[in-house]
This record gives sequence, C-alpha cells and structure tokens, in this order.
Amino acid sequence: MKLAIVGATGLVGTEVLKVLAERQFPLTGLLPVASAKSVGQLVEFLGKKYPVVGMDEAIAARPDLAIFSAGGSVSKEHAPRFAAVGTTVIDNSSAWRMDPTKKLVVPELNADLLTADDKIIANPNCSTIQLVVALNELHKAYQVQRIVVSTYQSVTGTGKKAVDQLMQERAGQPAANPAYPHPIDLNVLPHIDVFEPNGYTKEELKMVNETRKIMGDDTIRVTATCVRVPTLGGHSEAVNVEFAREFELADVRAILARTPGVEVVDDPARNRYPMPRDSHGRDAVLVGRLRRDETQPRTLNMWIVADNLRKGAATNAVQIAEYLVDKLVPASN
Repeated sequence: MKLAIVGATGLVGTEVLKVLAERQFPLTGLLPVASAKSVGQLVEFLGKKYPVVGMDEAIAARPDLAIFSAGGSVSKEHAPRFAAVGTTVIDNSSAWRMDPTKKLVVPELNADLLTADDKIIANPNCSTIQLVVALNELHKAYQVQRIVVSTYQSVTGTGKKAVDQLMQERAGQPAANPAYPHPIDLNVLPHIDVFEPNGYTKEELKMVNETRKIMGDDTIRVTATCVRVPTLGGHSEAVNVEFAREFELADVRAILARTPGVEVVDDPARNRYPMPRDSHGRDAVLVGRLRRDETQPRTLNMWIVADNLRKGAATNAVQIAEYLVDKLVPASN
C-alpha cells in the first residue's frame, strides 16, 4: 500500500503522519508531497526520513492512495491527475464536498456508501464532522428537524500563519504577516472564510450544506454562526437541536454513550464539561452540557468539542483510508 500525502509539511499533513503511525496503518511506501520550495526537505515517519517530492513525481509513482491537505485550488488541479493514474484521493479541502458525483464521508456514518469506483472522496469540514458524529444516533432515534449552531473555532483551523499571529500578539508584538483582518489575541472574530451576498460566511454555509448531505436529509434546517477564538487546537460548538419526537434526557445520554466516536463529559456538579484543551491529541468527539431547551418542546441544548486537526481532518481521512483497505481492497483482489 503506497500512500502519498499532499501538503505533508503543513499542520494537517503533519497530523496525518502522526495518526498513521499511531494507528499502524499498513503502508509499504510513503510519498510526502509539498510545494516546490519544500521539495527535498526531509519528513520523518516511524524513525525513517523521507524526502519531500513534487506533484509530478508523486503522480508518476502511481500511489494506491493520496491524502490531500493542501487547499482547494491544489485539489481541483491535481486530484483528478492522481485519479487518472488509478490513485484513490481522500481530499481535506472544500473542493469536492458538494459535488454531487463525490461522496462526503464520515466513516462512523456513511463509509458503506464507498465503492472501488470512488476515486476522489471528500473529507468534510472540521466543524461539520464533530456535529454530525454527535447527532447521528440521536437523529435515528428522534429525527432532527432543526439545528442552531454557534462555533468557537481554534486558530489552528486557519493554519500556521494564524498560529504565528496569535503567538506574536500574545508576546506583545504586532503580527508580521497576519492571517486575520483584526487582532485575534484577547479577541473573537465572527468571521471565518469569506462573506457571501446573504450575509453568511462560506464556513457557515458549509455547515448547512454538508450536514444535510452527510446525514442524507435535505429537510433538516440548519443555521450557523462561526466564530474564530484565540485557542490553539480544538473547536467547540453550542448546539440547539429540535427533534420530531420527544425524548428523555436519560435516554439521550445513553444513546450518546454508545455512539461511535463520542465521549460523554457531562457532570456540571463536578465542573466536568468538554473543553478544547481536553480534546488535544484525541480522536473522540466530546459532548456535554446536555439539557432541555425550556422555551419549546422536543429541543435539546448540547456542547460539542473536538480536536479539529485530528477527528476534524487527519483522523477522519485516515479512517476513510482504513475502510478502503479493509473493505474494498480485499474485495477487489
């Protein structure tokens, strides 16, 4: 199993390498791929150093799988080139998510939709992934009708440039090359991605459209406000969800406790609730602050936290790769 990682030197690419090692992914060859300025740099994986190669060299090597974490424009241009030589691409960007011919996959929910013919597979937005993982089993039990979500998203979701801005500002220095139009230290920005004509940002619309596609239900009403906060890793979400059927809180807790990928952290009397720092380096989606919305029936409030570089990106992509190896490769042989 030969694997290419496009964007191997970035925050998500580095995390992909870490997750592959932790989960003992069965690869026999590794191709770290990055921009021309990074070609020749060495990337370490399981004690061995691999030279970064360019896109053309990686495509010529015909890897079995390629995990892309290099932005939408790179994916649009080069993912089809990999697919054309038989490589299956798992793409972390927004380039293919809403393409009706491409699967948008969270393995706990819908990996069974994948076939050997799917050569470009979309990895959802980080904030969408943790939302749907938490809600999927509740949707089966009570049928989600409407979701109101407000996010509190780490600067790591923007990338190294944003991390540098935060740390420079935290040290009392002006940011040398700011990622945001305003300071982020001691501040929050209700602005993630670009604003659309309707006043929502692309990030907010991603949550609307991706949630419906992954959960396979276009009737779910979703509205989102996405906010950048000065944390280093871990996205948080305040979620208000209305169901078609009535629920008991004890049953909700029991369902969440057995939901794949979820860990319930909900003991307010002992000050236990999900926090971004508790999600660092972990793959679980943490759920807590479970309580009824007392202003209307069949409505639940919840607080959801996950490491955006792990389950929100790298781990989800690696889980897709594992599914392909476990389910589809044996079948094709």
